Amino acid sequence: MTITALIAAAGLLTACGSSSDGDKTERADEGTPTSSPKPASKGEDRTYQVSFEVGGKGKSHVYYNLDTNHFEQVTLPWKKSDKLTLNGTERKVGITVSVVPGPVVLSNGQAGAAPCSITVDGKKVTEDPGGADGKHMCEYTLR
Repeated sequence: MTITALIAAAGLLTACGSSSDGDKTERADEGTPTSSPKPASKGEDRTYQVSFEVGGKGKSHVYYNLDTNHFEQVTLPWKKSDKLTLNGTERKVGITVSVVPGPVVLSNGQAGAAPCSITVDGKKVTEDPGGADGKHMCEYTLR
C-alpha cells in the first residue's frame, strides 16, 4: 500500500512538472511583485539634488554614501552635491544617504568631529554640530 502511494505521488509530481515552456513562463510571472522584471511606471521615478557639507578648517577625511560609498581626504570646509534618481521600488523602501566627517581640532585644542549637514532639493534636512559630543554623522532617508 505504501509503495502504491509513493508511485502515485511520483506520477502526480511528474504530471505537474511536465508542462510547456509557455506555462513555466506564465507561472514565473505570477511570483511576488519584487521578482517582476517590469520597470517602474512613469511618474514613479524621482530625482533629488543632494548636498553634503562638512565644516571646520584644515584637512580631514570624509566618508559619504550617495549612490555608492565614498571615502576622501578633503580640505575643510567641504561640499559635495549630486543628483540621485530613485525608482518606485527604491522610493517605497527608502534609500539612506549619509556623511561621516573625520576629526578636526576644536577651539579648545582637542580633537572632535567636524560639523555636517545634508540638504535635499534646497532644504536642509539634517545637521550635526560636531564636536566631542553628539552623533558625529548626518543621515537622511530619501523616499
